[in-house]
Amino acid sequence: MAAQAQLTVPTDAELLQAQADLWRHSLYYMTSMAFQCAVKLGIPTTIHRLGGTASLPDLVTALSLPPAKLPYLRRIMRLLATSGVFATTDVDVYRLTPISFLLLDGIDVDGHPSQTTVVLAATARHCVEAALGLTDWFRKDVAGSPFEDLHGVTLFDGSMAEAEPEIDAVAWTPSPTAAAATAPPRDPSSRPSRTSIKCTVLDLPRVIDAIPADGVVNYVAGDMFNLVPPAQAVLVKLVLHHWSDEDCVKILAQCKKAIPSREEGGKVIVIDILVDPSSGPTHEAELLVDVAMMILTNGRQRDESDWAEIFTKAGFSGYNIVKKLGARGVFEVYP
Repeated sequence: MAAQAQLTVPTDAELLQAQADLWRHSLYYMTSMAFQCAVKLGIPTTIHRLGGTASLPDLVTALSLPPAKLPYLRRIMRLLATSGVFATTDVDVYRLTPISFLLLDGIDVDGHPSQTTVVLAATARHCVEAALGLTDWFRKDVAGSPFEDLHGVTLFDGSMAEAEPEIDAVAWTPSPTAAAATAPPRDPSSRPSRTSIKCTVLDLPRVIDAIPADGVVNYVAGDMFNLVPPAQAVLVKLVLHHWSDEDCVKILAQCKKAIPSREEGGKVIVIDILVDPSSGPTHEAELLVDVAMMILTNGRQRDESDWAEIFTKAGFSGYNIVKKLGARGVFEVYP
């Protein structure tokens, strides 16, 4: 019989810290709800319009809130400042941080578009309800996600777009989509001009039908499980993590059919979460999005070995990680 490890009882100081940590973990959702509230009220955009810094009285006035709500707004802003969403420069004065710069309506910051839809989708009622049902889901012998088990449809079902538009619009829960870039035959040693590149976007009919033609991008209604339009390169961004390994292989196999050989410059560019324990502060975000995919879809987040296995099963000869963008990796995958 193996000897039992000696049990080390925590000290009083450790238990007191543990109690605070227990409260913190149990009440993380309060931060999420305060975050959602700030986005829905338009606080980041309002601070930006007021010059990048705003006092609480200025915010109450600019947001047309009842003056009596000022002390309550103070408590919300204090929490969000502690969480890094805002920064405080003086008593009751707040300024934008890198997080809140990503929440400016209609404003791209250094090429980064607004991420308000991410916040609204992650905190949407249907998603939160699915998370609340996680315990019951574990006790059931069902194949679908907690979201599908609770609501009877997948996250991508058209009925979700009507019931909760924030879910359908969010960047990290897109409809099945792919972008294909094509260029005329060229000398491998030369680079095509931007004017010679043609871009085709593949998406579901209900998405494509709502996009007006602009004469620049060619929009194709379809399903990436069945056909990806022919292209020199295919870009699949933040799509594969919604799908099981088997589905990812099917999608990538269609992408492989769409491109020329490696010698002719064909490739698939995959931008997706790359789980890496050595990635420091972003690692927790990688794991949180992994659990989100477990609850909301049949997908998951993957480390490099997981991605390599999928690429091989889809028939690709190799890949290269071009760069790491925060929690995301940029892969070039070769036929």
